[in-house]
Amino acid sequence: MSSQKSSSVPTKDITPVQQMTASCSGAVITSLFVTPLDVVKIRLQAQNSSFPKGKCFVYCNGLMDHICVCENGNSKAWYKTPGCFTGTLDAFIKIIHVEGVRSLWSGLPPTLVMAVPATVIYFTCYDQLCSVLKHRMGDRSDYVPLLAGAIARVGSATVISPLELVRTKMQSEKLSYRELSAVIWSALHNKGWRSLWRGWGPTLLRDVPFSAMYWFNYEKGKAWLCQYYNCSDPTFAITFMAGALSGSFASVITLPFDVVKTRRQVELGELQTIKCECLSSTAQISLCLLSSGFLPRLIKVAPACAVMISTYEFGKAFFHRYNQKKQRVTKLQPSTSSRPEKH
Repeated sequence: MSSQKSSSVPTKDITPVQQMTASCSGAVITSLFVTPLDVVKIRLQAQNSSFPKGKCFVYCNGLMDHICVCENGNSKAWYKTPGCFTGTLDAFIKIIHVEGVRSLWSGLPPTLVMAVPATVIYFTCYDQLCSVLKHRMGDRSDYVPLLAGAIARVGSATVISPLELVRTKMQSEKLSYRELSAVIWSALHNKGWRSLWRGWGPTLLRDVPFSAMYWFNYEKGKAWLCQYYNCSDPTFAITFMAGALSGSFASVITLPFDVVKTRRQVELGELQTIKCECLSSTAQISLCLLSSGFLPRLIKVAPACAVMISTYEFGKAFFHRYNQKKQRVTKLQPSTSSRPEKH
């Protein structure tokens, strides 16, 4: 195991701003690592089936899923660039050789505007809730990660859901901010405030059970690995392994919810773009479940969870050491200044 320490830092030892900075850094690193996998997946999809104007597809940067709308029929859009790929590895090699390394992060910047704030809210709320609930739940504190993870996910999804809906609307209809404002007020007048949270239900259906299981198993796994390797504090490798294993378990269990959520996301996006007024029935979505495998979701989720949690824990440990060092320096200063001057 790595000897580099990444302490599980008590929330009171670092400030909320430092927590936000650690989660923000982890979010950016995770997106840089995971995005190429999804870019290749989308390019393979575009090769096998056409992406007509108004068609929606799901783009994942490792932090959250985003609906992207196909703009027009030309081949200049990154997801429509012509290519003849025989598989994932072949796609990686050819994209890098023909289009350059930067093309593996195509479409990333616009999604980070939503994904980074959502991740910061989620991780900071989780830590703050854990700190509060551990004092209140007493003997049942083992269940704190489960409850805190679920509540934190509800909070972040509730804040981001209207913004994601607005982003999809802007992308699909090429609206200016003034036109967008008029459209939003019209929707609020005709359909009420709930129209801004359309699709919120399916999102929670997947993300809340995933978060509850993920955090519960992560904290348990981290503690067990520390005990197994006789570590007082979890190393970077321990947090990475615990994150990957807990993310894998949660992704397999919540696969049916993921299929429902993704299908609804795409359909709601196409309601805005091609004005399709029909949604799939539960039976149709159930058929989708039969054709959906565990492996594609596992390949995407496991590394994203591992990279995000390990970099987040490392960031918190860094700020913890920084604060301790600052406190030691502060304590030394009065004693130094109180010494009598020598003449």
